[in-house]
Amino acid sequence: MDPFQYATPLLAGARVTIELTLYSTVFGALFSFLFGIGRLSSLRLCRWISIALIEIFRGTSLLVQLFWLFFALPVLGQALGIDLRLPPVVAGTLALSLNIGAYGAEVVRGAIQAVPHNQHEAAKALDFTPRQTLWRIAIPQAVPEMMPSFSNLAIQNLKDTALVSLIGLGDLAFQAERIRNFTQDSTTIYTTLLLMYFGMALVITLLMRLLEKHASRWRARRS
Repeated sequence: MDPFQYATPLLAGARVTIELTLYSTVFGALFSFLFGIGRLSSLRLCRWISIALIEIFRGTSLLVQLFWLFFALPVLGQALGIDLRLPPVVAGTLALSLNIGAYGAEVVRGAIQAVPHNQHEAAKALDFTPRQTLWRIAIPQAVPEMMPSFSNLAIQNLKDTALVSLIGLGDLAFQAERIRNFTQDSTTIYTTLLLMYFGMALVITLLMRLLEKHASRWRARRS
């Protein structure tokens, strides 16, 4: 069978996958910094909330998290008299973002703690507040160290988007399975699917390398 006859639905699914990957990666990075910095906070409540969220989303299956947000949360909301139904794209984005955020939080925490102690001593000598030390000293030096790990998380996030097909979101995996069920052409469909995911992963790798170089130059200018 000619794989080009499947181009239109597969490209439509690829667009959904790309959008979902972009949204969840951006929000996942925000959650990474929020949870990671929160875990280092001197405020006990903030620290324990961050630790609890990190452990929950790292210690449970992404598939279960996705199903809970899409199927269980509306039932809980109904019991409370609140409409908590989430559209598939929102549930998928939120589950992916929180999951990647939990893993990324440990990357953020580790990179910030790896900043040499003498940098913190120099900040104290300059009478910096803890917040100024974090944002003007620690994070600029830590960001380039985070980039290789964030690149791996972004690629993993792309692959994890295939799970959203299970809640009816028409991503690349959903469209491929729909076509396969109709044509029974498993070899062509899954080979095309493999190559499309591989191509998107290569693009993410290249983009993350560019960001890594930019972050390194940014640190050099600030040092």
